[in-house]
Amino acid sequence: MRRYWEIDQTFAQPSESLLKKNLKESVKKQKGKGNKLEPVVISGRTIAKSWWGKAWCDNLERYADFASRLERGKRYVRTGTVIDLKIQKGKIIARVQGTRKTPYRVEIRISPLTEKKCEAILERCGKIETLERLLSGDFPDEMKELFQGEDGLFPQPSEISFQCSCPDWALMCKHVAAALYGVGARLDTNPALFFELRGIEIGRFVDVALANRVERMLENAQKPSARIMEDEEAAQKLFGVFGRA
Repeated sequence: MRRYWEIDQTFAQPSESLLKKNLKESVKKQKGKGNKLEPVVISGRTIAKSWWGKAWCDNLERYADFASRLERGKRYVRTGTVIDLKIQKGKIIARVQGTRKTPYRVEIRISPLTEKKCEAILERCGKIETLERLLSGDFPDEMKELFQGEDGLFPQPSEISFQCSCPDWALMCKHVAAALYGVGARLDTNPALFFELRGIEIGRFVDVALANRVERMLENAQKPSARIMEDEEAAQKLFGVFGRA
């Protein structure tokens, strides 16, 4: 598993028609074997449309010493070469079509969050009022800092490592870059996968949020509401009238 240092080496770039021809054959072959593929499909030029998907893609700029790798990765993911991408706890497994007929295997590993950092993130999420939106896959704007902040959910360059079966010696080859951009597109439709990637079960967010709500409810239960006080005053006046009668 290579860490984030890079030895540059130049390879000829395949045409889009060759890539599409190869990936069509690869998909047909994999389906013939009964393998279930989860391809990354990009509509138009925009890779990610949600703020969290875009933030993931923007964060990738910190991972490359050579901008050409990212540009080639964008071209590859837009062409549809990421024929399979699976997000699991602590890792991303992808198959990316290249010049060879057999797709390259990409593995991206991300270091797990420390328990201290995990607890801090859970506590911050527990304060979010729009829990229903979070659970439905629509991350509220107040979560932006949680993702992009200094101690946020996005992995630091030192927390991520890559591996690709291609002959390119560069640590972040275009196939790795395409897979990483593919993650941004996949998070558009299922942002909860990011918590799985970082090793946080979504149920823990629910538990913390509910605990915080119950605590607030108990605190409020000790305070008489303004409505109750108004009703008591009205009752005293009403009974006072009847008493004088």
